[in-house]
Amino acid sequence: MGKRCTEMTIVSIKTGTGTELRRIELSDGSFFSFKTGYLPPVFTDESLYTPGTAEGREISAGEEAGFRFASACLRAERAALRLIARAEQTVSGLGRKLEQRGNKPLCVRAVVSRLAGTGLVDDRRFARLWLETRLGRRRDSPRRLLSALRSRGISREDAGTALQSVLNDETERALLGRFMEKQRHLRGFCAAEIRSETDVLRSVRFKLRSEGFSSGVIQRFFDEQEDGA
Repeated sequence: MGKRCTEMTIVSIKTGTGTELRRIELSDGSFFSFKTGYLPPVFTDESLYTPGTAEGREISAGEEAGFRFASACLRAERAALRLIARAEQTVSGLGRKLEQRGNKPLCVRAVVSRLAGTGLVDDRRFARLWLETRLGRRRDSPRRLLSALRSRGISREDAGTALQSVLNDETERALLGRFMEKQRHLRGFCAAEIRSETDVLRSVRFKLRSEGFSSGVIQRFFDEQEDGA
């Protein structure tokens, strides 16, 4: 924004739907909406954006920039809410999509932080729902599921918490069974090898533990294999 020749004044300011929403008209003829929650911390004087007290007030270039920043944040928030309405979002994924749509990084950070604070964006909820849709049909291991969540921007802690919330003995045993169906090279042992702790069997157990399966579920799997042999 270039240097201003005259002081900018507030012509009118009105309250929109919701206590935070404002509609402002400036003396240069511009109109735009903003949310007071997105105004920078320097806006300590509420009379500057309160109908009935703001009209006719001169504002500095910094204050004008603050109003316009809050307006840009409102546009980014509306875009974010449209994305959330379509599908569950992660914090990092939502931020990336907003920036790809031309929103400035500072606005994106403010919007995503605000939406996360209200619970509209929740990485743990996303991770839990994502896992629930895959546990019944994918042939993955716990380690690979965690890796997939991490690749989506979910923190290690949140991914681990979500996995613990959806995995119990039954769901983990079912996951292990499907994983073994996929890993054909791990099924090259016979009933005799199951009954004797051979190097092959120990190698398979080690592989399964490295994939994140618990020792108890692994033992249950082999016990079932031996009973069915």
